[in-house]
Amino acid sequence: MARPALIRRGVLLEYLTVGWNVVEGFVAVLAGIASGSIALIAFGVDSIVETISGVVLIWRLKSEERGELDEEGIERIERRAELLVGVSFMILAAYVAFESIRTLITAEAPDPSPVGIILTTVSIGVMLWLARAKYETGVALGSRALIADSHQTRACWYLSAVALVGLALNALLGWWWADPVAALAIVVLLVREGWEALNGEDDDDD
Repeated sequence: MARPALIRRGVLLEYLTVGWNVVEGFVAVLAGIASGSIALIAFGVDSIVETISGVVLIWRLKSEERGELDEEGIERIERRAELLVGVSFMILAAYVAFESIRTLITAEAPDPSPVGIILTTVSIGVMLWLARAKYETGVALGSRALIADSHQTRACWYLSAVALVGLALNALLGWWWADPVAALAIVVLLVREGWEALNGEDDDDD
């Protein structure tokens, strides 16, 4: 595929990412607050981070599409985008870790959330497709920022799965602690991906 077509594909994927995550984040945060689910709130906040990252990638790709930047300018935007993705990961990891530990200590039992279960189930399919499509496009373009963003989308897929497990165990078995443990389990992944983005490392294992 020619580079202009790849850029247009990357822009389309980022628009889809932003659109989906705006809806997903809004619904997840509201459902999480209503049920007291830290896993669901963390899932919603992750969607907000995904939205910010998507907007940055749209800016980067559209700038190249319009021919506004030379190779040095594109490299500069790439690095800024990577840094923003990395910082976003670290902020999200710190938030999830703090709230998960606080919930475990205070033994705050969340209510079952049917909305959260449906949302995370749908998100698993959407995020997996977006992550693979963005990774393939990023590799074809040689864009580290788009590859890093695909890793963030993949992390959202993992978070969807883990959040779903926690929500399901709480709803079906009454295991309230499964919700904060599920949220806490994703912290290591978030830190790893954040560190790789901050240091400009590419993970070729998809």
